[in-house]
Amino acid sequence: MNQMSPPPRSLDHVTEWIFDLDNTLYPRECNLFAQIDLLISDYMVDVTRLPYDEARALQKTYYRDYGTTLNGLMQLHEVDPDHYLSKVHDIDYSPVVAHPDLVGAITALPGRKFILTNGDVGHARQVLGRLGPGADALFADIYDIRAMKYRPKPLPEAYDAFLALHGIDPTRAAMFDDLEKNLKVPHEVGMITVQVVAGEDFAHHQVDDWELTRTSADHVHHVTADLNGFLRALG
Repeated sequence: MNQMSPPPRSLDHVTEWIFDLDNTLYPRECNLFAQIDLLISDYMVDVTRLPYDEARALQKTYYRDYGTTLNGLMQLHEVDPDHYLSKVHDIDYSPVVAHPDLVGAITALPGRKFILTNGDVGHARQVLGRLGPGADALFADIYDIRAMKYRPKPLPEAYDAFLALHGIDPTRAAMFDDLEKNLKVPHEVGMITVQVVAGEDFAHHQVDDWELTRTSADHVHHVTADLNGFLRALG
């Protein structure tokens, strides 16, 4: 089903396009992040020595309350972030299929394009390499969890430092993210916000309800289950 908000004329002024990576530039339905999610659970067991179910419940609590599980692990367990990232991104990227239409739609957007991700640059480049030739070169920067000094979205400092580094006027920017909580700060600073969601039929036992939340709150301006279609409607 092609689900998206009406053609968003309110994006006509946008010249700075900011995209989350996971479950945004590829569909949640390919379950790539599900692989990472399970590796994080294994990592939680190793660190906490809790039984698997308890470690997994704690993982989701950290993810919800600290922005990333890594942030919770760093603050409460003094985990080395480089070791963590190398372990949880050791995945099979083949579920991300080439999407030349999406690459073309992003290419056609006027102005600069960025990735703002709680993952790392290496993971992002693996995903972009799967999307198609030239996908990596589309983006002026991949601003990742290391650039954020491990203070992730939705914390305000993750956005503030990124905007300052690139001299971005947030009133001329649009932010695309799968998690509605990550769109609160962009809305507050003046960006147009777009939540990229899974299709209505998506169901996965690994995902907590809050991860799939769709809201009518003011901080989410547009919702789409078809990023390519949404971007092409801008033309």
